[in-house]
Amino acid sequence: MHIKRKGLFFLSLIVVLFLIPSTISADEVELSGDNVNIRSGPGTDYNVIGSGNTGDTFELLEEQGEWVKIAFQEEEGWVTGSFIEIIEDEAVQADWTSGDRITVPLENTHLRSTASTEGEIIGFADKGDTFDVLSEQGDWLEVSNEALTGFVSKRIVNMEPTSSSSIFKDKTIVIDAGHGGRDVGAIGATDVLEKDVAFLTAQELANELTMLGAEVLQTRPQDEYISLGSRVTFANTMDTDAFISIHYNSIPEHPDVTGIGTYYYKGQNEVLASYIQNGIVKETETTDRGITHGNFLVLRQSLQPSALLELGFLSNPEKESLLGTVAYQKQLVTGIVNGLGKYFANQ
Repeated sequence: MHIKRKGLFFLSLIVVLFLIPSTISADEVELSGDNVNIRSGPGTDYNVIGSGNTGDTFELLEEQGEWVKIAFQEEEGWVTGSFIEIIEDEAVQADWTSGDRITVPLENTHLRSTASTEGEIIGFADKGDTFDVLSEQGDWLEVSNEALTGFVSKRIVNMEPTSSSSIFKDKTIVIDAGHGGRDVGAIGATDVLEKDVAFLTAQELANELTMLGAEVLQTRPQDEYISLGSRVTFANTMDTDAFISIHYNSIPEHPDVTGIGTYYYKGQNEVLASYIQNGIVKETETTDRGITHGNFLVLRQSLQPSALLELGFLSNPEKESLLGTVAYQKQLVTGIVNGLGKYFANQ
């Protein structure tokens, strides 16, 4: 009998075991996206040798970090794990027992409330944290330490460490934390300032992308006023692969309004905006306000791929409170990173 499991997660979710009781083997991969690039090697620097669509299946030959090698038209090709599902033989899954221990090598690893990707994210494990295995439930492990108890996918805990061909390697990303200094931006229901929340998100995003191998630059690394023209000029002179401007919204007269939206100016940036928007909405499960053409100076004058994110409404008391939590900020950042990863993988 065969079962289908969710494909590889992005690097922010990767966990590696130092003690692995047995190896998972798989027969095939199935594509979960249309016009997915198949490359000659495990990285976006390699040539595109073909493409595939949702439902196409290929023999799995090897896994390397977030990339998988497949048998493709009598030769070998590589596909990013963001666009696949792995079909594996249930009989050869790893055999876990209570008392086994895992060690987390990377920051911000998700633990869920139930043995499912639909389970609520109840905590984040840090690099070096160790957990005891309590039980095995299908494709999931229930794990625990003194601080956290939750579920981690067996697929994740058996993945290989990050390869040198990381999808973010050699990418330059400029993060623009909206407003700053005397420009406070929107004001929340309890007087929270947009400039402060945007800066918080920008710092978290910068840390995550740096950990994944990207070169990260910030238009304002502290609370200071930077003109819009200076921000976009900085990005244009830095050979930027992506420019991300972070903002929050407010409509005081309508405190129930909620949701996240992403803006683009040039048509070729619509794909970038779509990937990021979908990644954030999937991770946070918030109201999807979609992607929209936006005539903002930082987008209009940008020479590089760019998007402006409105990550929530500070005027909504419930959402304003949520935006201040570490857990929700990590969800936002994970969604942005996942969207950027898909965009880079399919270039």
